[in-house]
Amino acid sequence: MATRIGVDIGGTFTDLVYFDERTGKTAEGKVPTVPSAPEEGVVHAITSHVPQDIIEEAEFFLHGTTVGLNALLERRGAKVGLITTTGFRDVLEIRRGDRAEMYNLFWKQTEPLVPRRLRLEVDGRMLGNGTEYRPLDEGTVRVAAKKLIAEGVDAVAVSLINAYANPDHELAVERVLRDEGFEGGISLSHKISGEYREYERTSTTCIDAFVRGRMSNYLRRLDGRLRELGFKGTSLITRSGSGSMTFAEAEDRPFETIMSGPVGGAQGASELARMLGIKALVTADVGGTSFDTALVIDGQPQVLFEGMIDNMPIQSPWVDVRSIGSGGGSIAHIDPGGLMRVGPRSAGAVPGPACYGKGGTEPAMTDAAAWLGMLGPGDLAAGIHLDIEKARSALEAVGTHIGQDVEATAAGVMRISSAAMANAMREISLDQGLDPRTITLVPFGGAGPLMGTLLADELEMNHVVIPPLAGNFSAWGLLGADMVQSAARTRVIDFVPGALEEVNGVLDELFATLTERSAAHANHAVRSARLDLRYKGQEHTLSIEVAVKDGAVSEDEKIILERFVAEYARTFGGTMNQDVELVSVRASTTVPLPRRDLSYAPRHPDGKDDRVMDVYSFETKARVPFRIIPRSTISGRVKGPAIITEETTTTYVDVQWTISNGKAGEIILERTH
Repeated sequence: MATRIGVDIGGTFTDLVYFDERTGKTAEGKVPTVPSAPEEGVVHAITSHVPQDIIEEAEFFLHGTTVGLNALLERRGAKVGLITTTGFRDVLEIRRGDRAEMYNLFWKQTEPLVPRRLRLEVDGRMLGNGTEYRPLDEGTVRVAAKKLIAEGVDAVAVSLINAYANPDHELAVERVLRDEGFEGGISLSHKISGEYREYERTSTTCIDAFVRGRMSNYLRRLDGRLRELGFKGTSLITRSGSGSMTFAEAEDRPFETIMSGPVGGAQGASELARMLGIKALVTADVGGTSFDTALVIDGQPQVLFEGMIDNMPIQSPWVDVRSIGSGGGSIAHIDPGGLMRVGPRSAGAVPGPACYGKGGTEPAMTDAAAWLGMLGPGDLAAGIHLDIEKARSALEAVGTHIGQDVEATAAGVMRISSAAMANAMREISLDQGLDPRTITLVPFGGAGPLMGTLLADELEMNHVVIPPLAGNFSAWGLLGADMVQSAARTRVIDFVPGALEEVNGVLDELFATLTERSAAHANHAVRSARLDLRYKGQEHTLSIEVAVKDGAVSEDEKIILERFVAEYARTFGGTMNQDVELVSVRASTTVPLPRRDLSYAPRHPDGKDDRVMDVYSFETKARVPFRIIPRSTISGRVKGPAIITEETTTTYVDVQWTISNGKAGEIILERTH
């Protein structure tokens, strides 16, 4: 075992969980996020909740952040220039010739990260098989380099046609840029992606160049502050595809951390599913700013090999987390048609919902929950005590526009919010052919347990599991993030007997690259591989895991083909009478972190048992007496309605639900009929 500290930064709160190796105990904390300097929120969380001796003895600091994601969404990153092959200057705008919202007449294409005047062409061309068709004209490269330097770009993305098959031209461009005196960051597409699809590879390379400077500066500042506190261990950040990487590796490959923040919850839910033997579950991570949901099947989150942010593709392993702008801080407003909407605009950490008493005046979802009594007595984490009168004033302003009193307005805000969240959960479940009524709901985050039974009602679910450390569950999930590296290479060949000889040659190169990236941990790494296969004539692939021994595939083509056909039938309901071809080879190395047990004993507040409050019930559509129950006092089977309180979250249990404790410290909610 190893002592470790996990910190997850959200839009409103920064969550912390630490594991004390000496006692085997976990502890949690929550502080407001500092949007202008996120690292200061991390430092505040640590100094407020972690003893100094734990800070100094901790072996790992694990971090989840949305700094890279926010840089993309807010377009606050580097000034990037793009060097590409003649004829491909406009690939970022031509895209795939499609539109993200086919039936939206007012849809507008996302502005490219690189404006057209900074997208420059150079002459030379590689073929898809890696053969040089036309030599690189270094004169055109020097012209491009001089222009980009004169424009004052911070970083250059280099994405040349078919560079995944032969990187020589990209390496020559990098050399010329340095010869001409360019000192900024250079992102080469063959190092960033190594896969085909020119638009997607170019997009990924530009994203890497755009966020590299901001992520590097943030990680260096944070690591420096951690060292000032006395931390001497290894600093890790979660990857978009699950697992973690060192800060130094993240500085070199920042695009792999774009979805670092939401992944911790999916990792924690996967571990919980394996611990409790849950075959399929869907998560509901409700924070102050956003709602994230992921599907976990057979103890594993669903991983894609291409993500999408603001309609920009990223070729990187990517836990399938769906996010919408709906959280505790989401503001209720009246749209131009006179209807009430909730979100995506959020009150955030500053000023926060009106009931926080920090200057907010617009009605947020938290204000509605506070007025309805769903948050119990109103003592929240980070020393916040709810001001119910300010919640009423904020809600009244919206209610007047729709002709409803405060009670009906607040109930409407909660129903609108839960419907939006449920739609995202329904979509991610149905995409995998699962009926949400048959799977388990796992809500967490500051407002997840608050929404649990409302979401279950929307989806007709009967089984809800509130995990231990629910309010800080994403931070707990970070603590189990093994160190992972991955790389891929496109190689389109017929998948016939003998194909594995070429596959193993590619794997040998990929594993060598991964070893070079993380040489310090190479001796402890576990190797794994996947093959992207498809029927001939198709565009997209299925990724099939294959057995690996000593860095090579240890099973024959026939067995792999049988697995592909079975997975294809499961996914699409049938198979095809076509030959199968290989498209890409994927390699991963995993350095497992020491395991830790989930030992959680919620603190029992003295003298606060057996209280009763009148709280709004969505089942009866009226206020009824709810018991206020500290989580630490639950024993046996308890009938709702009830409000379950703990340090960092509040669980709302409506009428017709029962409450019981599980074997790992979780709370089990079951619907009664």
